Amino acid sequence: MSKRFILMAIIAALVLLAGANVMAQGGAKQGPDVARDPDAEVEALHNLEVARQYFKLRKAYVASLNRCEEVLAGNPTFSKIDEILYMAGVSSLNLANAKGKQKPDEYVIREGEKKTTLSPQEFRDKARDYLSQLVNDYPQSKFKDDALSDLKSLGGPKPKPVAPPEAAKGRQ
Repeated sequence: MSKRFILMAIIAALVLLAGANVMAQGGAKQGPDVARDPDAEVEALHNLEVARQYFKLRKAYVASLNRCEEVLAGNPTFSKIDEILYMAGVSSLNLANAKGKQKPDEYVIREGEKKTTLSPQEFRDKARDYLSQLVNDYPQSKFKDDALSDLKSLGGPKPKPVAPPEAAKGRQ
């Protein structure tokens, strides 16, 4: 009985060590792990689906842009934020060119009681901001090439902002 127990213990130890070695190797990762709120992820995914419908099927670029901006404001770590940035950029560009079924003046920014609409140039600036953020922050995105193509008409991507050195931060 003791020989059988010792043999079983040795086999169990070998299995555990082999499993630990496999786990230590891990898998290839796309980037750093980001802690995501599952509820916020579900809500953002719903908004992405709705934005896609507005964007692709209805050509309702004001509604698409509003949904994208809702995701950007509420869940900036969304797993598909690159697609959100792309749709927001192209929607803004289409509004600058008065394309789609909605008029650009239907996009309203509310600041208290004040309501503001954007000029075509302001929509182009907004498009360049979103598409530049996509290109700079998500270089592996499948939307990068399309974003770069759209950015050609906008003066190219804006350079990625450089963070101030730690010493400069402390002096401010």
